[in-house]
Amino acid sequence: METNQRKLALVDELLTLAADVGAPLVHVALAFVLRHPAVSAAIIGPRTMEQLVSQLPASDLVLDNATMDRIDALVPPGTNVSTDDAGHVPPSIASSWRRRR
Repeated sequence: METNQRKLALVDELLTLAADVGAPLVHVALAFVLRHPAVSAAIIGPRTMEQLVSQLPASDLVLDNATMDRIDALVPPGTNVSTDDAGHVPPSIASSWRRRR
């Protein structure tokens, strides 16, 4: 339960960040993935054409270093808020020197 509260608090903080960027949270999330060098492809999963059309503008959003740093400060690369979410840790984020910069 405490872990879920932490996740909800992070969502609130990410919503604030998205508002500061001036974009919906889904666009910020996709833009983060598109910019991050540890990610080879952004995989989206819209179920409807409306969802697809609403997600496509995210490819035009470019997050600056300050925003990327704010996201990393909220949830550092390789961090799982809950151990239940843990899985494989790719080498690209296992060592801090391999991360984004």
